[in-house]
Amino acid sequence: MKLLMLGGTEFVGRAITEDALTRGWEVTVFHRGHHAPPPGTSALHGDRTAPGGLAALGAGEWDLVVDTWGGAPTAVRDSTRLLRERAGRYAYISSRSVYAYPAAAGLDEDGELVGGSPDAGANAYAEDKRGGELAALDAFGDRALLARAGLILGPYENVGRLPWWLNRTARGGPVLAPGPSALPIQYIDVRDLARWTLDAGAEGRAGAYNLVCPAGHATMGSLLDACAAVTGGGAELRWTDPSRLLEAGVEPWTELPVWVPEGEAYDHIHRGNVSKALAAGLTCRPVEETVADTWDWLRSLGGAAPQRPDRPANGISAEREAALLGL
Repeated sequence: MKLLMLGGTEFVGRAITEDALTRGWEVTVFHRGHHAPPPGTSALHGDRTAPGGLAALGAGEWDLVVDTWGGAPTAVRDSTRLLRERAGRYAYISSRSVYAYPAAAGLDEDGELVGGSPDAGANAYAEDKRGGELAALDAFGDRALLARAGLILGPYENVGRLPWWLNRTARGGPVLAPGPSALPIQYIDVRDLARWTLDAGAEGRAGAYNLVCPAGHATMGSLLDACAAVTGGGAELRWTDPSRLLEAGVEPWTELPVWVPEGEAYDHIHRGNVSKALAAGLTCRPVEETVADTWDWLRSLGGAAPQRPDRPANGISAEREAALLGL
């Protein structure tokens, strides 16, 4: 298989590139040159947002293109139009954010979607991702695969959710843990996303798939217990009633990453229907493995994870946490 990876140097793109290399695929990485791609790839350079930025892709043929773009849909439109006669299939890493809010619990791929256009400039994340989907569909039709990922965790994370929890539990002491501990969460390990996407692309799958772990795979408790255990066991998780956190003005998802209290937002993020992806071969590794491998990677960087410049830093301040814990 010949893979063209649009991106391929950070988080999702890097995981997909590395998985393809382990399969013995021939991998070309098209990127801006800010970070080195994994060894064993061929590199092409260009900026999709600049005039003439796709010039390096003017020649070449590939069996599969994988695109993680999350900005202006016009970048996906221009890439797909350029490649549709020279690429067999196009896999676009989309998001479950494309479902109109609030998405009911158990919503499958036929749920109502936000508006979007392949000809739009950068707008909001959900609309941008939907516009990217439409661009892929317009150019590739039934050769387009839409991987609607939910929360993505694992090594190379540059958003700061799991790395924040790992660094926090590594500091030890009382840790503000948003309850209840048995609250189920849905996410996908970036390597499971990579494996499924490449398998599906090679098998010729098309259309939209929700990609997160099934309900019951993990909970806030199993996630934070794993963080506490792998970082040395010095953290004391103090489970706190969600109503108390909300009354204190704590911001779910950002101040306490991953956590969303039960309600509309929780149903939208953590109660998706993934039966279609499971039937198409999706498997999810244990949360303990995701946490341990992310901790190993984080330690290799000295504890400082990369942070995307277009995303705010996550995590509650030490002073605010201490106040809420009564310390």
